[in-house]
Amino acid sequence: MSVLIEPAGLQSLMTTEAVVVIDTRDPDTYAQGHLPGAVNVRDIFTYLATTDPDGIETLKGKFAALFGAAGLSGKETAVLYEDAMNTGFGQSCRGYFILGYLGYPKVRVLHGGYQAWRAAGLPVSTATVEPVAAAFPASPAGDILVDKAGMLAAVKTGGAALLDVRDVDEWIGASSSPYGPDFCPRKGRIPGARWIEWYRLMKPGADGPVFKSPDEVRAECLTVGITQDTPVIVYCFKGARASNTYLILKEAGIRDVKIYFGSWNEWSRDPALPVEEGFPKPAEPGYAQAA
Repeated sequence: MSVLIEPAGLQSLMTTEAVVVIDTRDPDTYAQGHLPGAVNVRDIFTYLATTDPDGIETLKGKFAALFGAAGLSGKETAVLYEDAMNTGFGQSCRGYFILGYLGYPKVRVLHGGYQAWRAAGLPVSTATVEPVAAAFPASPAGDILVDKAGMLAAVKTGGAALLDVRDVDEWIGASSSPYGPDFCPRKGRIPGARWIEWYRLMKPGADGPVFKSPDEVRAECLTVGITQDTPVIVYCFKGARASNTYLILKEAGIRDVKIYFGSWNEWSRDPALPVEEGFPKPAEPGYAQAA
């Protein structure tokens, strides 16, 4: 079953199953209108994770508490949404990834986000939602998050395709982040990374941007030498755009996909870690770095 759910499908699901709808947008935007009953959890997008052991434990504890406060006990299906798939840096998908890492059993993402819901003529609300808190289930962590040490090992061994999905100015080293050129102390790329700007895996739909079809996504991946059997580690700035790409790749049948969740925000701040600077070198003829 697809993780993605269309607006009409979500409306139907809300009448037949226990669902907790989670709005990842900022509180002011949420207050202007949201899906009926949706709970606002903005930290899904804003939290900057580190992937040392203390950072991982903090991440687990923080989001278990937040999702429990939102009403997730393990029995409910969590459905996350943002405004549109190309305007929130993949924040709803970041929630999907975090819940998957925490082992939550039932997670969906509203395809097209709030704008698709509105375009479908479905009801919205401005009512304040007071969720009924639940005990978030303790589960083994999913094997989908790569820490800093694991990413460095992958750089050294070449055991996976390192996929950078940041915007072009970050990839070429003109900016260190989407928040300003000098937000981080270093600009550049993780050595050996391949690049597919995250927008490339989406296309215009009748009601706003949607994910490309599996065949289209696999074709885009082939341009950087990634096949369905290539192990892939995705990174961006803080794991949001990477989560958007992670979900798209999984939907397209790429079998082994993980995220370096600390991403450039963490990597660039450690001077001991290698960085590839300057304008990227031209790829060799044919598929770049074919696996």
